[in-house]
Amino acid sequence: MATYAVARGESNYLLMVSPSPIPFPPAKSSRLGTRRKDRAIRSAMKIISGRRRFAVAAVVFYLIAAASSVSGTGYQDALSKSILFFQGQRSGRLPADQKIKWRSDSGISDGSTENVVDLTGGYYDAGDNVKFGLPMAFTTTMLAWSVLEFGEYMNHESLPEAREAVRWGTDYLLKACTSLPDALYVQVGDPVEDHRCWVPPESTVVARPVFKVTPENPGSDVAGETAAALAAASVVFRHVDPGYSEKLLKTAKKAFAFADNYRGNYSDSLSSAVCPFYCSYSGYKDELMWGAAWLYEATNDTSYFNFAQSLALDDGCDAFTWDIKLPGARVLLARHSLDNKNEEASRFQQQAEEFMCSVLPASPSASLNYTPGGLLYKLNGSNLQAVTSTSFLLSTYAKHLKAAGATFSCGSLLVGPYRLRSLAKRQVDYILGDNPMGMSYMVGFGDKYPVRIHHRGSSIPDNLKSVECDGGFDFFFTTNDNPNCLTGAIVGGPDVEDKFQDDRANFAQSEPATYINAPFLLINI
Repeated sequence: MATYAVARGESNYLLMVSPSPIPFPPAKSSRLGTRRKDRAIRSAMKIISGRRRFAVAAVVFYLIAAASSVSGTGYQDALSKSILFFQGQRSGRLPADQKIKWRSDSGISDGSTENVVDLTGGYYDAGDNVKFGLPMAFTTTMLAWSVLEFGEYMNHESLPEAREAVRWGTDYLLKACTSLPDALYVQVGDPVEDHRCWVPPESTVVARPVFKVTPENPGSDVAGETAAALAAASVVFRHVDPGYSEKLLKTAKKAFAFADNYRGNYSDSLSSAVCPFYCSYSGYKDELMWGAAWLYEATNDTSYFNFAQSLALDDGCDAFTWDIKLPGARVLLARHSLDNKNEEASRFQQQAEEFMCSVLPASPSASLNYTPGGLLYKLNGSNLQAVTSTSFLLSTYAKHLKAAGATFSCGSLLVGPYRLRSLAKRQVDYILGDNPMGMSYMVGFGDKYPVRIHHRGSSIPDNLKSVECDGGFDFFFTTNDNPNCLTGAIVGGPDVEDKFQDDRANFAQSEPATYINAPFLLINI
């Protein structure tokens, strides 16, 4: 059995990769499209008997996926709120058009108090007040990729707001790269000290040290991800802000050279500053491949493509997270085989399709489990990060597969774009309320959603001008709803039995994170 350790928020989780999938049962009927789903289930179950029941369970699943839906306006609303969430995670001086009004300026001395560099801005990763460079860079990369792949489906309001969410991340990452090639700044705040307190970011009462990687203490993983984020964003802004795009690309090349020239895991260099919160468990080669893939996308310079090939990363992998980038890099590079018939990219196409086969429940090589309600289940904590990122890859690959008029096989199972999109759609609908709990896991969407999320700023009244370190725990332990609605936040999600406990202390389920939301911008397809 393969194992991956995956850190999240304020704890560690052990991610177990099962050697064989559990049978995939049909999703239970709930609020969305109940009658249509019931008819689909009855029709499908007529052909199922005895031992054949599980063998054709996937057929039932796809009938359900086709029958259930959130309306088009519902998806637009969810998309808008998913983007709005990032305003609630902003650090630095907030602009006049800030829509989440209970937030205000925070972290305005970041970097300068140690006479280092201006490190204001960026995003808090989740429910705390630390700016972690690795997940922030991944968040920014995925926001940029979302705009590039699905921006054409966004309306005239959502697309500029999505670009602004990208820019808020890249403005900070440019500052973090100020001292290259001598140093890359990768974190602001001591997570151990930060987690001792329960205060909003505007009232931070602990010191905010700055952490960096250098040639002597390298961090190829975080530098490679930073390069990926800046390169991806350079494509986003290529036509709308060419000067900014050029600056992003120039800095991306510097960050990538730093990552390649001085190799090592940043968690080995920074130890307790980043572990156990965001340790680099997967190593740094996947980020080098990811960064090279995005630089190839941004420049069409074949040296980056050749670099990605030269890493010879052929291991199977069925997880795409803030730490594990192989599936994302493979799908990104496989597009060149599908779109441009680039035979040199066919290896990546094969690997991308092996990933798809590991995800599809009807595939003979499936390695992922699903809950009784139909949710992909990969992580024992903050599982929805795996759900949204996997759904993003499914939707992206389906888009390019359809454009190429292509299919592929998982053993005897023929796979086309509809099958991939159906699975992605089922996951999206589950998150938005089509699940056994009958609740949306996006705050502020639908009639029922989490109201006691693990989030400091959301849980403390915004009219309190100053909160002491220990004083904020009164708001942590109360059973009252959070006074500030963090609209659009997607929480960690239910357990393997589709159960969810709406409790701040239950951070594995109730804590939102930027990298859960960033891939969710696929939802309007």
